Amino acid sequence: MSLDGALLHCVKQELSNLMGARVDKIYQPSREEIVLSLRLLNSPDRSAKKLIFSANGGSARVNLTSAEFENPQSPPMFCMLLRKHLGGGRLIDIRQDGLERILYFDFECTNEIGDIVVNTVVSEIMGRHSNIIIVRGGRVVDSIKRVTDEVSSVRRVLPNIVYETPPRAERLNILDAGTDEIIRALNGRTDRLAKALPDILEGISPIFARECAYYSTGDTDIPCNLLDEEQFGNAALFLCKAKKALNGSAEFTMLTDETGKKKDFCFVDIEQYGSAMTVTKFDTANEMLDDFFSSAGRAERTRQRARDLLKTVTNAYERISRKLELQKKELAECGEREVFRVCGDLINANIYRLEKGMTSCTLDDFYTGERREIKLDARLTPSQNAQRYYAEYRKLDTAEKMLTELIKKGADDLVYLDSVLDCISRNENEQELNEIRRELREQGFVRGGKDKTDDKKKKPSEPMKFRSTDGFEILVGKNNRQNDQLTLKTAKATDIWLHTKDIAGSHVIIKTDGKTPSEQTIFEAAQLAAFHSKGKSGSGVPVDYVAVKFVKKPAGAKPGMVIFTNNKTLYVTPDESAVEKLRGKN
Repeated sequence: MSLDGALLHCVKQELSNLMGARVDKIYQPSREEIVLSLRLLNSPDRSAKKLIFSANGGSARVNLTSAEFENPQSPPMFCMLLRKHLGGGRLIDIRQDGLERILYFDFECTNEIGDIVVNTVVSEIMGRHSNIIIVRGGRVVDSIKRVTDEVSSVRRVLPNIVYETPPRAERLNILDAGTDEIIRALNGRTDRLAKALPDILEGISPIFARECAYYSTGDTDIPCNLLDEEQFGNAALFLCKAKKALNGSAEFTMLTDETGKKKDFCFVDIEQYGSAMTVTKFDTANEMLDDFFSSAGRAERTRQRARDLLKTVTNAYERISRKLELQKKELAECGEREVFRVCGDLINANIYRLEKGMTSCTLDDFYTGERREIKLDARLTPSQNAQRYYAEYRKLDTAEKMLTELIKKGADDLVYLDSVLDCISRNENEQELNEIRRELREQGFVRGGKDKTDDKKKKPSEPMKFRSTDGFEILVGKNNRQNDQLTLKTAKATDIWLHTKDIAGSHVIIKTDGKTPSEQTIFEAAQLAAFHSKGKSGSGVPVDYVAVKFVKKPAGAKPGMVIFTNNKTLYVTPDESAVEKLRGKN
C-alpha cells in the first residue's frame, strides 16, 4: 500500500477549491500529524474544512478529513511554531513537481513586523522518510522530523538551511509522455512488467503496475520480453485510460480482504484479485484516503498515547523505587538511635566527673556493665553534651516513624502503579487510555488541570462481558476505577469476586443471581482473571476467589485496592482460545 504521486495529483486537483481559505486553527494530535482547519471565506456559510498532514511511515498522506481528534493538553513545539508562522494565513497555491510525492502549500501570511510573506508547508510523502517542513524564502524554518548528517548522508533537513528537494531519478511522466514513448521504453527489458513500469514511470504505485500487467496479459508476473504485439497494445490502452483518469475521470477504488482489513487503493478500477478482495468505490480521492487511513491513524494515535502514558508511569515507578531504597537505608540508620539515648543517660549520671573542654570520656555502661567511650564537644558543657545526644535520639526516633509511614506509602504507590501498567498494556481504545490518564491525574501522578478528556458527561467505558459454559455472566474490569465500580457497586453480596494472588490484574465478578456457580464456572472465571493480569503468559497462576460480601475497601485506599477474607485459591493456566470461546458465548 502506498500513496503514489499520481493519486496525489488527484488530491491536489480536488483541493483546488480551498484556494483563498484562511487558516483558522492548527492542531498536532500526535507526534507526526498536523491538522489545519481552513475557513472558506468565499462560501455562503464560511464553512471550515480540516486538512490533515501525516508524516507517519505507515500512513503518510495529505487529505481532507472528517475525523475527530483528541489533542494533547499542551501543544507541541512544532504546533506552536506553525501557529506563529501560519496563523491567519491565506492559502494561495498548491503545487506539485510532476508526479513527485510532494505537495507544496503556499500561504500568504503576515510576519512579526507586519510584512506580507509567503510561507510554504511542504508535505513529503515518502514512507519512513516522510516529513512536514515549513519553508520561507527557500530556507527551512523547521520540520516535524529533523534530519541530521547522522540520520542521512544524502540530504539534511534542519532550521535555517536551504531547502532541497529529495534526490529524483529521471523517469517519464504519464501525463506528458505519449503511450508510444512508454512502450518503447519497455521494449528490450527482461524484468517483470509490474517491476519495469515503476522504473520508467514517475509517481505510480506497485498496485497500478500490477493492474497494468494483469489488464495486458492476465498475469501480474509476466516479463516484458514475453509480451507480444497485442499485449503491448493492451498495455498502451490501459495507460491511455489511466491518463484520462488523472485528468478527471478517476475511479477511486479501495480493496478490503475477507477479514475486513483495508489493504490497498488506487485511482483506477482493480480487477487482479478477482473475488479475493472486496472493492469499494469512492467519488473523491480525499474521501477514499480519509476512509482508508482514519482507523489506522486512530490506532496509531492510541498506540502512541499508550507509549507516552506507559513512559510517564514507568518513570514514576522507577523514581519511587529509587526513593524507597534510600528511605530504607535511612530507616536502617535510625536503628542506631538507642546508642545516642544511652550516651545521654551516661553523661547525666556522671556529670559531676566531667568538665567543659573535654573531647571524650570513658564511663561504665550500667545497661551492659561494660566500659563505653563517649565523644564530647569541647565547646559544650557536660549538660549540653547530654542534651545534644538526646536531640539526636529524638530526631532519629521521629525520622523512624516518618520513614515507616513513607515506606508504606511508597510500597502502596508501587503496587498501584504496577496495576496501572498492567491496565495500560491491555487497553483497547483511546477512551480507556483517557480514563487511566484521568485516574493518574486525580492521584497526583500526572500533572495538569482539566482537559477535554475530563468531560464528565462522557459515558464511561463498560467492563468486558463473558458468559460461562453454564450460562453465568462474568464481568471483567478494564482499569482501576472500573474495578472499584464493578466490585463495590455493581456486584451483589452473593456474587463471586476473583483476582490473581499478589499479581496486578483485573477484578472479575461472577453474577450468580442467588445461585451457586459450578466448579467449571469458577475455573473459567479464574482463567479470565489470570488472562487479564500480568500473569497472562505464565502457568499455574494463583487466583483468589471469595463472595463479594467479604471484599472491603479500606478508607483512603487507591483505586482498585481492596482487602478480603475467607478466600480460596485456584491455580490456572491462561488460555486465549478458551477466553475467546467465553467471549463468543456472551
